Amino acid sequence: QEQVVESGGGLVQSGGSLKLTCVGSGFVLSDEIMTWHRQTPGKAREWVATLAPGGATFYTDSVTGRFTASRDEDKNTLYLGMSNLKPEDAAVYYCHKFRSTAWGQGTQVTVSS
Repeated sequence: QEQVVESGGGLVQSGGSLKLTCVGSGFVLSDEIMTWHRQTPGKAREWVATLAPGGATFYTDSVTGRFTASRDEDKNTLYLGMSNLKPEDAAVYYCHKFRSTAWGQGTQVTVSS
C-alpha cells in the first residue's frame, strides 16, 4: 500500500520560513516524479513544485526563488523549503506521486499579515 504523510506546517508571519516534510512508504520516492500541491478552501488544488528522479526541479511562477523541493533518499522523504512566505501561500500542502490516486491528509500552512 503506497502512502504519503505530510508534516511540518504551521503558523508564520509574512516573510517567515517553513520546511515541509513528506514521508513515503510502499514505493521508492526517488524513482518517481514527486510533486507538491496546495489547496485553499474554495479553490482548486494548485501545482506548486516537482522533483524528478534525476534531480530536476520545477516550480510555479509564484514560488520560484522562494521554495525549494529536495529529498533524502535514505529516509524516503521529500521536503519543501519555503522562505519569504506571503499570505497568498497559505493553504493545505500535499505531496503526491505522479499519477497516483492516493493523497495524504496534507499539512496546513498559515501565513499572517
